Amino acid sequence: MSNFSTITHQQLSELSQPIQELLSTTPYNPPESSDVSIKSLLQSLLPSKTPNSSNILPQIRDFSLCCALLSSSNPSTSPLLNWIPQHLSTAAESAFRGLSKAVYGGSDAGLSSEKRLVVELIPEVLPLIKNAIKESSVGSDEISAASSRVPLAYAVVAAYQLRWFVSQVEYPHLGELCGLIIPCGLTALDHWSSEVKGQGMITFVHIAKNIKTAELGGYGDVILDACCQNIVSDDEIWHLAVEMSVRLVTCLQKNNPRSPWFDRLLNEMIGHLERQPRDKRRRIAWLKLVEPLFCCVGLVLLAHFKRLFPLYFQWIHADDDETVLLVLESIRITVKLTWIRRSPFTVRLVDELVILYKEAALKTAREEIRICICQILILLQQCKGRQFEETWEKHKDDPNLGTLVQSIATNATPVVL
Repeated sequence: MSNFSTITHQQLSELSQPIQELLSTTPYNPPESSDVSIKSLLQSLLPSKTPNSSNILPQIRDFSLCCALLSSSNPSTSPLLNWIPQHLSTAAESAFRGLSKAVYGGSDAGLSSEKRLVVELIPEVLPLIKNAIKESSVGSDEISAASSRVPLAYAVVAAYQLRWFVSQVEYPHLGELCGLIIPCGLTALDHWSSEVKGQGMITFVHIAKNIKTAELGGYGDVILDACCQNIVSDDEIWHLAVEMSVRLVTCLQKNNPRSPWFDRLLNEMIGHLERQPRDKRRRIAWLKLVEPLFCCVGLVLLAHFKRLFPLYFQWIHADDDETVLLVLESIRITVKLTWIRRSPFTVRLVDELVILYKEAALKTAREEIRICICQILILLQQCKGRQFEETWEKHKDDPNLGTLVQSIATNATPVVL
């Protein structure tokens, strides 16, 4: 532990002065639904004019929590934080940088002074952050949570602070802190508020990017269970739930394609998509993020065809080109990984792709769509052989498919397996 006693109250006050001045002049109109003044909360975390104690550590801790909240607020759409201007966030980043240099002087062994300070402060701040989140998490929804009598604002503030502190530390240093960070992150995921959950999800995405599997210790199953519990999330954090789940399950189970966690997560995701298959934002997020999971399970993906392909067949005729291109790429990956063995969907897939090829004439991205269709059909030709030829026979004489028929006949489009 650093000797924080080398920092004087005067130094801390000078570092906080720009923040104090900007805070005092920044307009603030709290949301009507909030009974907490975030501006007053921030001001209370700054050092007082006269020291209340000779122990400087609590003042450094509070000052860092203030900087963390201000720094994490941009960009933020949270009604609790969107009043904070960019220049105030920048001032907080500069003040924290100044504090770290005052404590350490410079970088050491490839770790900047700011990151060193964060690493040393995490054991001090995370218990406070975890407690602030937990206090308002009574029950599973807003109505039952009201009995806690602790305003949600405190949990939202703590969740943003959690995300900021964790995101400052990267590989290989983050793994050493997992024992402190993961329980706090799980508390955020367990909260009823989607805003708190969302910050917890961002935290776990960062963890998955910056640790080794072994560093998660015995938390693996607990984390993956939390992922499953959070798949059915509000639309504004659905993409975060998918990214978190995909990254964590592929990190923890990458050598076990038959892991029940893959099966459970895929079933939860597909079930959530089936409930609102026409939800554009939901399907696009999933199609963009799910490929690493598919690649990990490989042939095991066959077990999900009965639920997966009906979604594919619906989505390839969507009105927006983005969905169509994404689902075509997902189909290509699915065929490449499984060669759709013993599947009853081969015939319909060929027919649906032919229909889409014709529909593409009216689409902006018609060339890209048709190239993708041709690639998938050639891949099907290679892996299904006679079954494909028998299905393709009925389309060969279609005058609207001249170019496609020629490409299939000559394998004009190369496919990388």
